[in-house]
Amino acid sequence: MPVDIRSLLLLSRVPGVGPRRLTQLVSHFGDPELVLRSGARTLLGVSGIDRRTALAITRFPSSPEGEKARLLVDDQLSRMKRSDGSVLTLWDSGYPENLRTIFDPPPYLFVRGSLRPTDECSIAVVGTRRPSAYGVEVAERFATELAERGITVVSGLARGIDTHAHRATVGSRGRTIAIIGSGIDVIYPPENLRLVGHILEDGAVLSEFDMGARPEAVHFPRRNRIISGLTLGTLVVETAVDGGAMITAGMALDQNREVFAVPSPVTGSGRSGTNFLIKNGKAMLTESIEDLLLELAPRLGKLPGALPRPGPSAKTRLTPFERRVLDAIEDRPTHIDELARSCNSPSSDLLVQLLSLELKGLVRQSPGKLFTRA
Repeated sequence: MPVDIRSLLLLSRVPGVGPRRLTQLVSHFGDPELVLRSGARTLLGVSGIDRRTALAITRFPSSPEGEKARLLVDDQLSRMKRSDGSVLTLWDSGYPENLRTIFDPPPYLFVRGSLRPTDECSIAVVGTRRPSAYGVEVAERFATELAERGITVVSGLARGIDTHAHRATVGSRGRTIAIIGSGIDVIYPPENLRLVGHILEDGAVLSEFDMGARPEAVHFPRRNRIISGLTLGTLVVETAVDGGAMITAGMALDQNREVFAVPSPVTGSGRSGTNFLIKNGKAMLTESIEDLLLELAPRLGKLPGALPRPGPSAKTRLTPFERRVLDAIEDRPTHIDELARSCNSPSSDLLVQLLSLELKGLVRQSPGKLFTRA
């Protein structure tokens, strides 16, 4: 049942009416305007509404605060129109079903672009804002392979892994959704403004925060629950143990969603969060897209038109550097120093490529930094 957006935004500004009470009130009355016109005794009949909140609602329309709120709501609607945005509410049929089932779904979302039923078949790709070369390569590869299979890639538009996941999806002509911790008219980081333009060609940008809202630190944990809640599962690529991606993983677990983690090199400084998740049984060790798809196959199969499409084999997606490294590996075990001489490249750079080739199932590593073809 569609609800009046202006009344909904106005009701959300009543002191004491947070997202949960807003949901309870509108679900009970069926119309936010009816809530604003109701008496205190009637409002007290709603579960979770106390006397103070009931009185605040009844006094609000004729109060100075109510008048100020009406001006703010008008400004919100004007900003939204200028940004070519819209509001999607919990009571709309197009509200994402995955998100609807979490404990505290946002009662409304500001949207640029559009959502589709096939977005129910989506995976979150998240990670550190300061990724290594290995993390960047893995994020881009997984995002590309998800896009090739028609799966929507969801992330947070932050610097680092998020940006690379969005960019790789767009580059593969896939569909991606960015959940941001600011208003949909305030793109952060600002260098991603152009990327947002590409995302909106066949994707969406969502936020539960007001138009014009700045990217405050307190916004991002709430933003993270939408990233995990919108999707079937969350893939953590690379993160510190105390990184923001760990918050997203924890929220995904609370929401009964799958969590996947790509193992990080044990020599990686400050990026062992994925290994922590795997070691403690909180995430599935994920070395390839097939690991993820096999785990989610029962749920993917229930979504109309969302069965994964086979993409090109890993061997056809080698970068020129990867091909050069693979060609340098002899039939016998080859030491990293020998490969460095053959490829005229530092061992540190080679290790990144070799890890990628391992993940693609083309190379095996033996003790002593010896490598053979798989």
